[in-house]
Amino acid sequence: MESYIPISFLNDFIFCPRSIYFHQLYGNYREEVYHDKPQTAGRAAHAAVDEKTYSTSKHILIGTEVYSEKYKLHGKIDIFDISKGLIWERKREIKVIYDGYVFQVYAHYHALTEMGYEVKSIIIHDLTHNKNYPIPLPAEDEVMQKKFEKLIVAINSFDLERTEFTPNKNKCMRCIYSNLCDKSLC
Repeated sequence: MESYIPISFLNDFIFCPRSIYFHQLYGNYREEVYHDKPQTAGRAAHAAVDEKTYSTSKHILIGTEVYSEKYKLHGKIDIFDISKGLIWERKREIKVIYDGYVFQVYAHYHALTEMGYEVKSIIIHDLTHNKNYPIPLPAEDEVMQKKFEKLIVAINSFDLERTEFTPNKNKCMRCIYSNLCDKSLC
């Protein structure tokens, strides 16, 4: 049986490929054990999606499980408005639209499309500033689509013990797993 990559790993892997391994070590622990303030605030901002209380409209999918057979990805979408064909990803606060954010919504796009939905647009929403960031569809941005596909190959071929790794001090300082990592610069 082939394994599917959790969609959340796309952003995590870009932040630090080793963080996925450490995240899995904490898999059975309550998040309060290892989450820091930003993760806790993000989880609180995401509550309406996680608890499926954002909307009761029948044309709105909230926190729905999706998967892509083509890319071997699975996860949950935030919000998909079926009537508008709109994927709406919510982030607590956005300072920069990181590639990982785009790749997560690309994964949602591909999964929803494979599941028979028509996706016409993608928005990443900053809850703190109430600002929307439109994201081009994968077919409209071939460079990002190729980077998305390359990332999936990199995740599938990553070996914690054999893959060359260079730590990044800025990332290590913000990493909730730095105390576990033998390569951390903190």
